[in-house]
Amino acid sequence: MNIQFYYEKLQNSKEYQKFVKENPKAFLCSGFFIIDKKGSENKQHFDFYCILPSNKLPTCSRSQINKNFFNDNHVSAKKSDEVDFEVNNERDVKQRGKLFSFELENNCNKVEVEQIGKKVLEKLELSFDFDFKEIEKLILDKMNAEKMNSKIEKMLFSLQNIKGKNMLIGTIFISMFGLLQVHVDVEKNKVILFEKKSFFDMIKVVKK
Repeated sequence: MNIQFYYEKLQNSKEYQKFVKENPKAFLCSGFFIIDKKGSENKQHFDFYCILPSNKLPTCSRSQINKNFFNDNHVSAKKSDEVDFEVNNERDVKQRGKLFSFELENNCNKVEVEQIGKKVLEKLELSFDFDFKEIEKLILDKMNAEKMNSKIEKMLFSLQNIKGKNMLIGTIFISMFGLLQVHVDVEKNKVILFEKKSFFDMIKVVKK
């Protein structure tokens, strides 16, 4: 299936249309996809960053504000003991929002997603298209070139805009407890990173 098919399915859902109407400044920032070759754990998620309205931004007392905020003109002081954050750059705006994910495999159900860290992914413009079967073929070609006889069991992909490039960041589970870390430039239809890992390497990372 191709990416535009999934995106159009999302756009035609009532849940998404209601969300866009209520949050016109929200933007698509990532997609998450699971392609299960052995089972039925297939997932298609689209994630949107929703900027909070200015009247919902947090306030704090004057004593709580770091002097650097005043020096950088990030805060507009008032006569009262309370001051409102005046957001003057895109980074500050992004740190004052929420992340929502639409689960296509669950009737486009919308769920709030906990954000890890302060970094927010860049805006993703889906003006391109690609087929996941073609992506799988690219990976299989790389495996054949590396003389790997393993079979793909499950593919996890994160679609992101990284430094202006639309990338699929993939973790590929293969037979014999193997893993592949793959980066695909979807507009050039090219694998730009291909690393072999083991399942036990992943366990070590989780333990750390």
